[in-house]
Amino acid sequence: MCSYPKQFEAMATNFQFDSEFFKNFLIPDYILRPEAEAKVESVPYVPNCPVLVFINSRSGGQLGGSLLSTYRSLLNEKQVFDLGDEAPDAVLRRFFLNLEKLKLNGDAIAVEIQKRLRLIVAGGDGTAGWLLGVVCDLKLSYSPPIATVPLGTGNNLPFAFGWGKRNPGTDLNAVISFLDQVLKAKEMKIDNWHILMRMRAPAEGSCDPIAPLELPHSLHAFHRVTEGDEDNVEGCLTFRGGFWNYFSMGMDAQVSYAFHSERKMHPEKFKNQLVNQSTYAKIGSTWFFAPLFHPSSMNISQIAKVEIMKHHGDWQTLPIPPGIRSIVCLNLPSFSGGFNPWGKPNCRRRRDRDFTPPYVDDGLLEVVGFRDAWHGLVLLAPSGHGTRLAQAHRIRFEFQKGKADHTFMRIDGEPWKQPLPANESVMVEISHLGQVNMLATHSCISRSVNDPSTPSRIDEDSEEEDCEDDSTKGGEEFRKFGAAATFKMPDEVDISQLS
Repeated sequence: MCSYPKQFEAMATNFQFDSEFFKNFLIPDYILRPEAEAKVESVPYVPNCPVLVFINSRSGGQLGGSLLSTYRSLLNEKQVFDLGDEAPDAVLRRFFLNLEKLKLNGDAIAVEIQKRLRLIVAGGDGTAGWLLGVVCDLKLSYSPPIATVPLGTGNNLPFAFGWGKRNPGTDLNAVISFLDQVLKAKEMKIDNWHILMRMRAPAEGSCDPIAPLELPHSLHAFHRVTEGDEDNVEGCLTFRGGFWNYFSMGMDAQVSYAFHSERKMHPEKFKNQLVNQSTYAKIGSTWFFAPLFHPSSMNISQIAKVEIMKHHGDWQTLPIPPGIRSIVCLNLPSFSGGFNPWGKPNCRRRRDRDFTPPYVDDGLLEVVGFRDAWHGLVLLAPSGHGTRLAQAHRIRFEFQKGKADHTFMRIDGEPWKQPLPANESVMVEISHLGQVNMLATHSCISRSVNDPSTPSRIDEDSEEEDCEDDSTKGGEEFRKFGAAATFKMPDEVDISQLS
C-alpha cells in the first residue's frame, strides 16, 4: 500500500484544499519507478487526471526554478521533471515502456492511467515545441494532451489555447489554480507541419546550413536525411524538421535573430524584464527604417519563388507584392505575443478570395506578408491584419541563385541565419504531417473544425474595414503592420514576450 492518503491530508490542512482534489493528479510510485518490476501493487484509488510535468528551470529568469519547487511540493517528485536535467523523450519512453509491462501483467490501474494521462510543460514556445515534437515522434496509439504554462519569452502556444501569455505565479495557490484548469480543460487537436530543406551539394567545399548553427529546441527534429530515406535526393543535402505555430522568413526573423544573438553574447544584461523590453524595442525600431537596414534586394519577391498547393497535386505560383519584406506561414491565431496577423476576413472577402475560417486542425496554413513596421500599426486595431496572401496545404520556397548570400528564418519564435550558396539553389517546402492533442481552456481563441461548440461561420456578420492590404494600391504605409514583434505600443503588450 502506498502512503499517499497522509500526503493528501497534509495538503488539505496546509492549503485549504479537499484531499480528493490532489488524488486527481498523483501517479502511484510503482508506475514511476524506472526499475519497477512488472507486478501489480495495490493502491486505494485511480487518479482521474494523472499528470507528468516538464519544467524548463532556466525559463522566466528565476521563475522556472521556483515553479519546479512548487510542483514537487504538491505532487510526487518522480512525476515532475527538470528539462535541464533530463530530456522529455527519455522520460516518456521509460514511462510508457513501464506502463506496457504492467498492462501485460494485468494491471488495470496502468491501463486507466494511460487513458487519462495529461502532460504539462512550462517554458517558452521552444520548450513547448520540443515536447510536442517528442510526443509526435513516439507515434503512440493515443497521444496524451498537453497543457502549456507561459514561462518564456515567446508564449504564443499558451495564449492560443487559453493559458495566458504572461509569466504565471509560482506560489502554491497559482499552481493549484492551474491544476484545476487542467482538470477542467477540453482536448483540441493541432496540426503538425513538416519542413524539408534541400540544396544541391557543391562540387567543392560544403554548403551545410545546419552544422555551424546551434539550433534551439523547436528545431530539435532537424537532422540530415540519410541515403535510405524517401526524401533523399542524390547529389543534394537534405534536412527536415517541424513546427506547430508558425514559420516566418525575412525581416521579422532578422529582428528576432539580432535580439537572441545579443542575449546569447551578453546573458548578464538580460535578467531584468525592463532591460529586455528596451533592448528589443531598440533593435526592433530598425524596421521603421526598413530601406536602410533591409535593402529591397532582400525582399521576398527578389530572392525566392513561392508556390502553394491549395488542392492536392495542384502547385500554383503565389505572386508576392514587391514591397513584402517578411512572410509568415501561420497555423495558430497568435504571433509575436498574441497578435493575429491574418485577422478575421468578413463573409464577402472569404467568398471573393476562396478563404475558409482559420482553424488549427484543418490542414491549412494562413500565409501573410508584411512590409515594415509602419505597415503593421493597424494590427493594434480590432480588425487589423497583414497582407493576406493565401491559404495552403503545402508551400514551397525556391531561393534564386546569387540573389542573396543569406536570409533569416524563424520557427515558433526561434530564429536562425540561413546561408544561401551563390551557385546552388535552396528549396524549403512545408507540408502537413499529422496532429497532436492539446489541452485548451473553454475561453481559448483557437478554433477547431471538429469542435461542435465552434461556430461554422466566424464573424459572418461583422464588417471589417474595407481596406484589404494590397501593396499595389498606394503608399499609405500606416494601413497594415507586419512586425508586431518589433516594438511596444499598448500597455497590455509585453515586449519581453514578443519573439
